[in-house]
Amino acid sequence: MTYIVNDKCIKCKYTDCVEVCPVDCFYEGENMLVIHPDECIDCGVCEPECPVDAIKPDTDPGASDWVEFNRKYSEMWPVITIRKDPLPEADNKADEEGKLEKYFSANPGEGD
Repeated sequence: MTYIVNDKCIKCKYTDCVEVCPVDCFYEGENMLVIHPDECIDCGVCEPECPVDAIKPDTDPGASDWVEFNRKYSEMWPVITIRKDPLPEADNKADEEGKLEKYFSANPGEGD
């Protein structure tokens, strides 16, 4: 099993999860994070840290499609190991539906 990041992270990009990850398996895109499924050790410490509930186990309904999404972008984006401020619009976008279709960017994050 692994954990995944879903579209609730888009336009929020809270990084509280990164700070607690013992294996540094989070990767940063322009407007979201992903987890590398082959690096995740299934410890679960990241899940409760996400204020928008964007981190789920791959056994949750609908999560299986997100495993490959997370794999694809974790192999393209830089690793993130330190906490950063969320995106400026995070509080306003947290509960918005359809963020993948509206806002997703495949661009890598800005780095450290």
